[in-house]
Amino acid sequence: MQRSVIRRSLAAKLVLAFLLVSVTGVALAALFARWATYREFEQLILERTREEYVERVTAYYEENRSWVGIAQYMYRPATQPPQNEVPLDRGQPNPQPTLAFILVNERDVVVAPGGPFHPGDRPPAPLIAGGIPIEVDGVVVGTVVTTGNPPEIDPREQAYLARTNRASVYAALAATGIALVLGVWLARTLTRPLRALTQATRAVATGDLEQQVAVRSRDELGELATAFNQMSADLAQANQARRQMTADIAHDLRSPLTVIGGYLEALRDGVLQPTPARFEAMYQESQYLLRLVEDLRTLSLADAGELILNRVAVPPRALLKRLAATYQLAAEQQEITMTVDVPGDLPDIIVDPDRMIQVLGNLVSNALRYTPEGGQIALGAKAVGGAVALTVADTGSGIPSEALPRIFDRFYRVDASREEHEGESGLGLAIARSLVEAHGGAIAVASAVGEGTTFTLTLPA
Repeated sequence: MQRSVIRRSLAAKLVLAFLLVSVTGVALAALFARWATYREFEQLILERTREEYVERVTAYYEENRSWVGIAQYMYRPATQPPQNEVPLDRGQPNPQPTLAFILVNERDVVVAPGGPFHPGDRPPAPLIAGGIPIEVDGVVVGTVVTTGNPPEIDPREQAYLARTNRASVYAALAATGIALVLGVWLARTLTRPLRALTQATRAVATGDLEQQVAVRSRDELGELATAFNQMSADLAQANQARRQMTADIAHDLRSPLTVIGGYLEALRDGVLQPTPARFEAMYQESQYLLRLVEDLRTLSLADAGELILNRVAVPPRALLKRLAATYQLAAEQQEITMTVDVPGDLPDIIVDPDRMIQVLGNLVSNALRYTPEGGQIALGAKAVGGAVALTVADTGSGIPSEALPRIFDRFYRVDASREEHEGESGLGLAIARSLVEAHGGAIAVASAVGEGTTFTLTLPA
């Protein structure tokens, strides 16, 4: 049995959340406002009624000079003239048991009942202490005590409270409607970039990597959209680089294989006679293939983080002296001067000497290739903060400024015409960067056409 699942969109959830929070807040605010209004209104009525009560009993005592008949006087309308009637007997039921006040005489005996107190009762002293004393000619003749019962509310006051309650209900309904409208608007505003990201992500999943979404804000959603755009651009660039790399590898493999295959076919058919020169040509092409395969293997190991480095402490001077000794003969044959300038107080660098010679050797080979006769190649080193910078500078033809950003890309050649003649695979500088970064360092280049090129390797000391 297949269970049906009701899927609610994020927008609907946000609307419900905004509405729930708004309704809860409005309901709590309305209940608090109603409670506060009723309480203050009740307090106002209590104070007003108490003032009227005090005025009436004070006027009664000033006129009669005693509390006799005060109970009958207080329980009839204030407009009815007082009459000297016999006071209520003790124990007689209170004509108005809900009256909010009682009157006690100077001996703290109830003379005007109210609430649970009857004439002749003695209320607790703390209750009397909170009452309002009645003074006549400077003498306290009694006390008005609040019983705690709420005063009666007349119809007009009840109508006012009803109108106040209706206004609170209308305000709550209006606030709920506004909250619903704002919730829908906010939910759509918040989910619009998410919907765009979802569509773009699905497009990327189908293979369309060049996806960009609009960045509409600078908040977390804007940062997410920016990060997605960068990721999409990087993926598209990496995919293009992969395709270009595949094409370059196929091209670099096809050229020597074509040469070798052509020679072998001609030798097999007897078109060409086997000579040492022809075997040497096939041998050189096979060596080029081996170098290309080895370079690709080195790059793959570096990319996977599986390149083995035998690191030891090496003085920079010794490393550069070894490099100069390796290429000194080639430099002399091309009438190029090679110098080494290294201060004696430099700290050692922790590197794999063979791998570092491979990196520096690639740079020196390029310098020899592009430096004319009478030029100069300078090997140097200096301290830079907590690191050591190794430099290989030449006075060769230089690199065009538009080529500098891609100089370390795989299979990139500034001069493609040199490929067939000098066996360049376009991987040398890419390998150099990978090896330097594997050592925790960085490589940079500065060059100007006609002035020469300087490569700088910064390695931790």
